[in-house]
Amino acid sequence: MIEATTATAASTGSTEPVGPVDSSKVPRFAGIATFARLPRLEDVGRADIAVMGVPFDSGVSYRPGARFAPAQIREASRLLRPYHPGLDVSPFAAVQVADAGDIACNPYNIPEALDAVQEGASTLLDAGSKIVTIGGDHTIALPLLREMKRRHGPVALLHFDAHLDTWDTYFGADYTHGTPFRRAFEEDLLDTEALAHAGIRGPLYSKDDLTDDARMGFGITTAMDIMNEGVPAVVQALRERIGDRPLYISIDIDCLDPAHAPGTGTPEAGGMTSRELLAILRGLAGTNIVGADVVEVAPAYDHADITAIAASHVAYELVSLMALNGRSA
Repeated sequence: MIEATTATAASTGSTEPVGPVDSSKVPRFAGIATFARLPRLEDVGRADIAVMGVPFDSGVSYRPGARFAPAQIREASRLLRPYHPGLDVSPFAAVQVADAGDIACNPYNIPEALDAVQEGASTLLDAGSKIVTIGGDHTIALPLLREMKRRHGPVALLHFDAHLDTWDTYFGADYTHGTPFRRAFEEDLLDTEALAHAGIRGPLYSKDDLTDDARMGFGITTAMDIMNEGVPAVVQALRERIGDRPLYISIDIDCLDPAHAPGTGTPEAGGMTSRELLAILRGLAGTNIVGADVVEVAPAYDHADITAIAASHVAYELVSLMALNGRSA
């Protein structure tokens, strides 16, 4: 039985982290698709890092479908392995990582759904977990930032995206996937000395969008900047802006070019490669990452799981960065 190969903390009596199912004994395509084949949170009791799914897409303005992303990202994550050579860390052995399952969001009531996300995040944070959230659309970043503020005070924000997501409203609605960081600014959730967008590209509604964004304190590194200046220069600039402040990383998968992430709600030509995104994240090793999300994967528009595979590796990168910090603490 597959269940017999998955040890739990209770069954082993060990205080060592419980890792993923051994893929040399159980084929990757068999068994329950938790993130990276890790134990469920209820099987280990506690986790230093919890992977939380938010199957919600009621805030999207174009293509729906991100509600199916947590399941698809978990499915694609079956191929992840336990040692990260780029960061020289075995994240699942360094700390306890577990899959916390999904938040049950009301798809018909956005404020109620955001409250549910915040409550779920609060429960995990109060239990001592850091959270990597797999969404879901970008609306969910707002309740997550509310919880970051509660625990850490205003946080630095590194936002990977094709779009600014600092617009005011859509069709008179305050809470959408294009407005979370304006609401976060208005609610004083952010450290306005340490805000950065990366990967921005494509047309805007007007030049005033940039003026408004700068007023909130954001610096912009465009996709073209990444190409022209190179990853090392971009990493250096981002690290200088962030410093040692508590850092929240929010990653819209559409920061990647549609060649690397076709399955997303609002694709834009001219984006980063998945290699560039992973390299920038690795360059942030040692920063004080307190939480992160990966959002806007829309499986119905994906091809051969290209987008889900990219998202699963990005989530693994974030888990590994957090585990690296946990190991050295």
